[in-house]
Amino acid sequence: MPEGVQSATDLPLKRPREEENQEANGCAAMEVNNGGGGGALEELPECISAVIPGWFSEISPMWPGEAHSLKVEKILFQGKSDYQNVLVFQSSTYGKVLVLDGVIQLTERDECAYQEMIAHLPLCSIPNPKKVLVIGGGDGGVLREVSRHSSVEKIDICEIDKMVVDVSRQFFPNVAVGFDDPRVNLHIGDGVAFLKAVPEGTYDAIIVDSSDPIGPAKELFEKPFFASVAKALRAGGVVCTQAESIWLHMHIIEDIVANCRQIFEGSVNYAWTTVPTYPSGVMGFMLCATEGPSVDFKKPINPIDADISHVKTYGPLKFYNSEIHSAAFCLPSFARKVIDAKAN
Repeated sequence: MPEGVQSATDLPLKRPREEENQEANGCAAMEVNNGGGGGALEELPECISAVIPGWFSEISPMWPGEAHSLKVEKILFQGKSDYQNVLVFQSSTYGKVLVLDGVIQLTERDECAYQEMIAHLPLCSIPNPKKVLVIGGGDGGVLREVSRHSSVEKIDICEIDKMVVDVSRQFFPNVAVGFDDPRVNLHIGDGVAFLKAVPEGTYDAIIVDSSDPIGPAKELFEKPFFASVAKALRAGGVVCTQAESIWLHMHIIEDIVANCRQIFEGSVNYAWTTVPTYPSGVMGFMLCATEGPSVDFKKPINPIDADISHVKTYGPLKFYNSEIHSAAFCLPSFARKVIDAKAN
């Protein structure tokens, strides 16, 4: 078992309530109970999520008035890192599930829809990417997808939470397989600080696989961070960042688009995909290019689905293809109206 990783049966029955932290967050404590008779109990903020006997329900102020629930077969891991609560459970319909601070990050069944799109939308839009940086992505899924590109020579990843890496390697080996690629260099630390130290023009592509803009990921949605990203990219380099749901977070998306249009002098586009276990069932991506060689994100020029050399190592693509790449930029009218308005 990886260092610092505990199974549910190794955890104490209950942790201290950490009253000061909860009061600062405006959240009341709630028990997490796997309903399995003698299972571990865990304290989590009420405004985030709960595991009641037999079910996990995702509750957050990021999506008020609704909750998505999955049936829990068994809790596999509970722990608290220096940054967040970490939970892994076996669901009845989506396989194993990774949860950070009460928010589902991936499930074995639908992780492909997110990992493949956030990686291949940018990398298939430019010819022969060689140096790639991943911010976040401690589960290794983005690394797995980046590693499919034979032109890539170096992959740096900066993940703030080592426990996420260790837990993913133990419980999600088919996702964390990306860490095994010899081109990968893992840096445990703050992605914002890492980027500030990167020499100008280092990377062809940067992929920001962040959680929601609360807690440790908040800075990854702010203008200074995007400026650091642009500086670290070569001329005509590209970035793809997680950019929330058009059904829930248009106010956040407006800010992201406005910031990116001020920072990036090349193309700026918004795309989306379907992920059933993410709030509202969809997830968006912001794709931007620096000034330089023209990048048309809507027309992939480096089609990974035409090259099957990676299949033996990582398995076939389950979601991404060239057609869905182009279709991802087709927005519903209400979202297009808001996003286009920020172009003026």
